[in-house]
Order: sequence, then C-alpha cells, then structure tokens
Amino acid sequence: MTDYSAATKLDPREQHFRIPGPRDGLSLFLRLLDGKAGHDTPRRAVLYVHGATFPSALSIAHRFDGKGSDSKSWRDALVEAGFDVWGLDFYGFGHSDRYPEMSQPAKDNPPLCVAEDAAAQVEAASRFILGHQNIEKLSLISHSWGSMPMARFAGAHPALVDRLVMFGPIGRRGPRRYETAPTFPAWRVVTVEDQWKRFIEDVPPNEPPVLSRAHFEQWSRPYLDSDPESRSRDPAGVKVPLGPFSEILQAWHGKLAYDPARVRSPVAIIRGEWDGLMLDDDAKWLFDAFCNAPEKRDIKISRATHLMHLETMRHALWRESINFLQADNIAPIPT
Repeated sequence: MTDYSAATKLDPREQHFRIPGPRDGLSLFLRLLDGKAGHDTPRRAVLYVHGATFPSALSIAHRFDGKGSDSKSWRDALVEAGFDVWGLDFYGFGHSDRYPEMSQPAKDNPPLCVAEDAAAQVEAASRFILGHQNIEKLSLISHSWGSMPMARFAGAHPALVDRLVMFGPIGRRGPRRYETAPTFPAWRVVTVEDQWKRFIEDVPPNEPPVLSRAHFEQWSRPYLDSDPESRSRDPAGVKVPLGPFSEILQAWHGKLAYDPARVRSPVAIIRGEWDGLMLDDDAKWLFDAFCNAPEKRDIKISRATHLMHLETMRHALWRESINFLQADNIAPIPT
C-alpha cells in the first residue's frame, strides 16, 4: 500500500494531525500554522478547504521564491493578522488517505469525493479544530469546487460557523436545451501540462502573464510530489478523484450540490476579473441565492483568474479575505 502520509515534505513550522474521517478505516490530514503568538485578541481559527485538483499545501500554504511579501503565502498573511490557519486535505489528495477505489480501474466506480461526502469530511475536521482549540466557532475559506462541501456544511451547522470566504466559487447555470451533464469515472490523472494550460487559459490575448513559467515550474515539483506514484506514469501526473469536476459540470446544468439559502453566516465571494469558471452572471446568481446570509460581499479583483491565489494579484485576495474575516469596514447596525 502506498504511504501517502510521506508523499510530500512537510513544513517544519506546522503542526500536523491525522484524524478519523467519516469513512471507516480512512484518516484525514490537517495542518495548522498557529497565529496566536504576539496577539492579545481572542483566538480565531480559519479552515481552508481546497478545490478539485490540488491540496492545501499547494494553495493557501504555497510560497514562491522571492523577498518580502513575494515569499509569503496566503496562510502567512492570515497568521500575521492573528488567525490560527488550518488546512484540510480531502480523501484522495495530499496527505489524507486515498479511497480504495482509486486503486481500481476508474470506470469501475462512480466519481469519488462528491460534495455530500466531502462535507462530512469538513465537519469531522471542524469539530476536531473546535475541540482542539476550545472555541465555539470557526471561519472557513474555500477555493472553487471547495465552496460546495464548505457551504453544505455551513448550511447544516450554522452554530459552528463564523464567516465564509468563497474564492472563485462555482455557481449554478441553467441547463441548455437538449443537453445533460456528462457522466464521469471515479478518478483521472492530471499532468503538469494539464495544470499549466488551466493556469493560463483565461488570461486574455496580448495581456502580460499573471504567473511566470518559472514560478509554475517551482509549484509543479511539489504538485507531483503530492502523489508518490506520479512520476511512474508517462507523462507524470497526479491521480485525483473526479467527484469535484463532475459536480462543477452538474452545477452548470442546473444542479448545484447545496442550497445557498440554508447558509446563515456572512459570506464573501471573491473572484478574478478573468475567472472563466465564475462569470458575472454566476456571481450575481450566487450572491442573490445567499438570501439568508446576514452580510454578503461580491468582490471582483482586476487582472486575475480562477487561480488568483498563485498569481500577481494574490496580495489583493489576501487583503480582501482578511478584511472580511476581521469584519472590518462594517458600519454599526443602528439600535
């Protein structure tokens, strides 16, 4: 059996936890970077929920080579703002256990890690964090498809959730005539070149790049490391569950994996100007659908795509998310 717990090098600054998940015999991996040092304010925790193709270490925790703010990660910025920052790897990603079905032919099983399953994983992680830190609520940040299990959990357990940041979430689009969502197998292999094409495809022609090839190559090495079998394939690639991708397509055919009306926490939608997965109409629909959220924001950042957290405008994403999580710039409610 492949030891995925040793697949990638762990950040020595982190604390690491392996906890029981909702599926018998499979454990979940959590990473924590503690932000309480030097802050007198009450402890506040944030849990990051990743998207469809790469785990928490390669998103909120990833640092590019550089100096000063260029060498920081989104997580570093949150820690400096006083948050304890947790990252969850879903089953099938990073250091969490793989579904047994991932060792079987992909066509033999339905898509793995759908939102209902993943929301139970978010709940297991959240309850562990609340107990570990002796706090009553935590905030959550999601990327892309991760908004689905995150919001599904938040809607079912409003008393446990403080605030929600949805970075590049997926909205619902009405089904087109005579068209149904395609079906998918359990898993697929995503190569480095697949990722590169995805990273650059939404940048308009004649615009300067928002991610350098050198920075991408730096990112791609730990990406391959996240699956210890990746380099045994030709071309090298990471095996990922296809539940997330299948649910993105279902959302674009009229079936979103959760009901936004059940969410009763403040919600911020943060998206890039060039995000091809979260169009203006998608954002408007989703903003309106959060009809019971006590506060809502729709923030669009220029010169950024669906992968803004790894692009030149990432610092703007950090600032907006921190401002919202700290409840900054909110006028007092008249009494």
